[in-house]
Amino acid sequence: MNQNLTIINERVDDIPLLLAQLKRMGVQELLDKHFPTHGNWQGLSLGWVTIIWLGHILSQKDHRLNQVQSWSEKRLKTLRNLSFDSLRALDFSDDRLEGVLRYLSKDESWFQFEQELGGNLIQVYDLSPERVRLDSTTASSYCGVNESGLFQWGHSKDHRPDLAQVKVMLSTLDPLALPVAIEVLAGHKADDPLYIPAISRVRETLARTGLLYIGDCKMAAIKTRAYLVASKDYYLCPLSTTHLAKEELERYLEPVWAGNKELTSVEYTYSHGETKEIAVGYERSQPHTIIVDGVEVSWIERQLVVRSQAVAVSAEKSLRTRLDKAQFALAQLGKPCRGKKRLKSLLEWQEAAAATLARYRVSELLQLDYHEITKEHQLRRYGNRLAQSRVEKTVELCVTLNEAVLAHQLRLLGWRVYVTNQPQEQLTLAQAVVAYREEYLIERGFGRLKGFPLSLTPMSDFSR
Repeated sequence: MNQNLTIINERVDDIPLLLAQLKRMGVQELLDKHFPTHGNWQGLSLGWVTIIWLGHILSQKDHRLNQVQSWSEKRLKTLRNLSFDSLRALDFSDDRLEGVLRYLSKDESWFQFEQELGGNLIQVYDLSPERVRLDSTTASSYCGVNESGLFQWGHSKDHRPDLAQVKVMLSTLDPLALPVAIEVLAGHKADDPLYIPAISRVRETLARTGLLYIGDCKMAAIKTRAYLVASKDYYLCPLSTTHLAKEELERYLEPVWAGNKELTSVEYTYSHGETKEIAVGYERSQPHTIIVDGVEVSWIERQLVVRSQAVAVSAEKSLRTRLDKAQFALAQLGKPCRGKKRLKSLLEWQEAAAATLARYRVSELLQLDYHEITKEHQLRRYGNRLAQSRVEKTVELCVTLNEAVLAHQLRLLGWRVYVTNQPQEQLTLAQAVVAYREEYLIERGFGRLKGFPLSLTPMSDFSR
């Protein structure tokens, strides 16, 4: 007896692996726990719809809502074997997914979900967190701006002030780069006030204190540092010129330049086995006292005055390049060129030269001397025009490099002050420099590690 067989071909791809990992993390159970749905909700639960939708996003690299239903129709057998036999393609319609987004937009429920999920991950992987990196970034979009939306006009880190942007604050465990807390904020918000709420959420998720929080100069606000001290946590961040003026930095460096301060060498062993000095510096102390929530907080802060060799070399190269470009541009000011306005008066020369110095940021390094030359020309009689004399004024520009100012600026290059309240026996100057700069990422061309996980980093390097 012949039996007709019906064969259905489905592309499995990486879907079983993705869904298995999401289920292992407990995402589905936690979503159903923290985001209860209305009684009229039918079909798959919100948790199952969400993790299968996440599987589609990760597998297809497509976040569009209207593509999920057609994708699921071609994989019904696979998805039913991984979840429930009652699964339908209609469970992933764009209306259903829009409803999922409305449930997930509840901030209080989301914070509770994120906190429990992060705590579970720490327990599953048996991690002993010691350091947390904090940083913010922006994402630009061509979408419109409305008063109640997340996309707003703000200071663009992408140098696109014409685009609306959204701001993302991310906290990750170091060195695993495991996200602990993520917060999406309106694009016009400043960075400084975002650190304390982010630290508070990390503390609630990890349920422990005594961690070292690493951030950039925007984390160096005195209120943020005092908050960490009052919470029995530690911080490591550099000071910007807002917190430490250039004149104050020069005062710190005077004993170094006079040869009266012994510097500590910071060495790093690269992956190919070469050991190289990456920085030098010394340490000083600074007392602080501030009122936090009506309570006086006092502590002795460690200030690490450090000169990075790589930063100094790169900054000197950039400075000399700007100098060369500025001198060349100044030399071209008086040369005639098609489509270029000719400079005639002394005021026009001064305005053009000042704009050139400002563009290349070398106003202090170049001294400009203007020489106004007056010449009288005799014009012969021609036709009805009588013989006459014409006075012509020209301007010559002499550019002189101020060697003393240049030498002083070169001495300042690469120096930066880092601050921390962690005891020296727990964090030495050399450990602080390497912890902040992450040399193993610099040598691979990633630049300084900020807050965001870099999946391309070999895990073997984290053992260092």
